[in-house]
Amino acid sequence: MSISQRLFANLFDGWFQLHRRFPPELLDDITAAIADGEHSHLGELRLAIESRLSALDVWAGLDAQTRARQVFGQLSVWDTEHNCGVLLYLLMAEHRIEIVADRGIARRVKPEEWTSICTAMQESFAAGQWRTGVLHGITEVHALLATHFPSHGKARPDELPDQPVLL
Repeated sequence: MSISQRLFANLFDGWFQLHRRFPPELLDDITAAIADGEHSHLGELRLAIESRLSALDVWAGLDAQTRARQVFGQLSVWDTEHNCGVLLYLLMAEHRIEIVADRGIARRVKPEEWTSICTAMQESFAAGQWRTGVLHGITEVHALLATHFPSHGKARPDELPDQPVLL
């Protein structure tokens, strides 16, 4: 996507539908899905949904991947005991989904596995299935975390908030 296309998208392309696509009921369901899934593994999942980037940020070259890394740091997703925090980042204006994984989980999961999750979510979103797409993505991230960092049925502290963050 060229800089002019990105500027146009961030100024005019559907970002204003954030609350229609992610109403309070869905945000509650997302929180529950994150909390429930975390019982099966030692990891922590955060979801951040950003409606758009500022025109100045786009002009300066900030892209979704870099922004996702910034949000990963801002939300302290890295601050977990086993270094297995995962950020699922959605940039609505540019129709981008990024997954940033802390070093503990990144060493064990192939990039193609994260890409597969993003692709499935994008296909659901393109079909207007926002609820299905986001909940399926959360389920798939939990499955990877359970495979690589299982909890073995032991209780564990909830290190990061489960509520999605709207930026």
